[in-house]
Order: sequence, then structure tokens, then C-alpha cells
Amino acid sequence: MRNFILKPILITLVIVTISCEQEKTNILIIGDSISIGYTPFVQENLIDVANIFHNPGNAQHTGKGLDSIETWIGDNEWDIIQFNWGLWDLCYRHPDSKEQGKRDKINGKITFNADDYGNNLDAIVKLIRKKSNAELIFVTTSYVPNREAGRFVDDAIKYNEIAQRVMESNHVKINDIYETSKEIHFDYGKGDNDVHYKKEGYKLLGKKIVNFLKHEIK
Repeated sequence: MRNFILKPILITLVIVTISCEQEKTNILIIGDSISIGYTPFVQENLIDVANIFHNPGNAQHTGKGLDSIETWIGDNEWDIIQFNWGLWDLCYRHPDSKEQGKRDKINGKITFNADDYGNNLDAIVKLIRKKSNAELIFVTTSYVPNREAGRFVDDAIKYNEIAQRVMESNHVKINDIYETSKEIHFDYGKGDNDVHYKKEGYKLLGKKIVNFLKHEIK
């Protein structure tokens, strides 16, 4: 009788273990180098509840997003897709610039103007929804410091306002990190001519992302 009783108990335990693993939330993060910087901290903090992946490489601007979004999503069943574009879109570049990435906000040409940026974002949201039933989260553009060679401070604010209107019209949730990123950059940015962060800065940005995702993970 003891052997008979133990067998179903062992089977039950195996079923429960498999069920717990399957309940992890699958999250795809799509974004630029800022998201690449904070993703490892997000993965570390949500390891028990979520499988988190970043699109291969840098998602750059909305033009690349339009070309690549369906490939990045693939045939995977994502529960959440978090995405952002902005810093590349609002960047001015000139072929003769000596700055990294050919940035030049004085003589350069903007990658995508505000109207095109908004239209591209709207088109990307619609492409994602044709490809996936995932919950969508848009993360706003992070802070642009004063002396950045290819970007204007106010453009980040302007593009964020456009993105928020697009997301609201498409019923996409928004994680607004701009003010937080600005505060973090003052202490842990790589300088007043660089949009990037030191390790501690990415860790703090990751905390902002984690806290938002925790509320969305079912």
C-alpha cells in the first residue's frame, strides 16, 4: 500500500515543478544602447519570475524598427514586449563630423523629424499587434545632456510628448523614465556630452524598469 500511495505523490510533484517553470513570463525588450545597458540588471532582478531577452544588437531608430520588428518578435509567444525608440531618431549626423557616430547638431541632418517619428511609432505598434498578442509597454526616451554633440536637450522632451500621444491613442502602457534618467545622469552619467551611463546608472535605470514590470507580470 505504501508504494501505491507514493507513486501519485511523486507524479504530482513533477507536474507542479513543470507548471511553475512554464508560468515564467516571457519578456522581449527592444531598444537602443540605454536598454542594452540596463537589461542585465532587469534579468538579474526578475530571474525567478520572467525570461527576459533583448533584441539582437542595437534597435537604433524607428526606421530600423519598421524593418526588423517582425524578425525580432519571430514565432515566440511573448507575454510582454517592452520597446523604445527616440535617441537615434532625434540625432543629427553629418558625414564630415569627427564625433563618434558622425553626430553634429549644428551642420547635420536629423535622422527622423518629429512627424515621421510619430508616424513610424504608430506603424510599429500596428505591426507588433499583427505579429503578437503580447502586452505592450513603451519606455520613454532618456535624458539628453547639454553638451551632447548630435542632440538637443529639448528634443527628448518633444519626442516623448509625441510618443505618449501615439501610445495613448493605441492603448499602449507607458513607463516614463525621463525625469528619473535625468536625476540619475547627474550622478552616474558618463558626462555632460554623453547620453550613456556608468554601471551604477544603468543599475538604477534597471530598478525603474523592474518596478514597472513587476506590476505587469501576471
